[in-house]
Amino acid sequence: MAGVDARTVSVILFDGFELLDVFGPVEMLHLAPGVTIDYAGPTAGPVASSQGCRVVAGCGYEDLVEPDIVLVPGGGGTRRLVDDVRFLGRLAEIGRRARLVVSVCTGSALLAAAGLLDGRRATSNKRSFAWASGFGSSVTWEPRARWVHDGDRWTSSGVAAGMDMTAALIGELYGAAQMCAIAERIEYEPRTDPARDPFTRLHGPQ
Repeated sequence: MAGVDARTVSVILFDGFELLDVFGPVEMLHLAPGVTIDYAGPTAGPVASSQGCRVVAGCGYEDLVEPDIVLVPGGGGTRRLVDDVRFLGRLAEIGRRARLVVSVCTGSALLAAAGLLDGRRATSNKRSFAWASGFGSSVTWEPRARWVHDGDRWTSSGVAAGMDMTAALIGELYGAAQMCAIAERIEYEPRTDPARDPFTRLHGPQ
């Protein structure tokens, strides 16, 4: 079975990140066999979410020398960071070194602004789609997608969609049986069709 080796998920924290973007996927990923979760911030120490909850980053961005799976959340803080050249440079370096790069919600705007989605298909939060899709020089933005998997890049729509994408990612790495076992353990019924995106009709481009 794929995924028998130990894997590390490095979560990129920043001021104003969205809690569920991080901890929905983390709740699922930490149950996968051999997975370790770590948290990186601008520096080691507490980082405040959009909701005011502080999460302690165990290391700074510069410490992610050989990242495995990198998870980039969205949240209000992305609006500032898409213009932060220093942050984007660090994110670009981290992403180029990573084996997989995963984003939730407007985290894909950060990936695009850092050049990590050029030549790729991607999606984002449908309420913020017009804004997020303005970044990147050659990104094929998918307006109707719950999540998009393109090679070593995974991007999802808004917030809770990150859990559906994570279920698909676990299925890809560990097999459908492992994905189902994890979903059952947390009493979650993931959507398995990446093209089924009802929120495009409500919030996104028509």
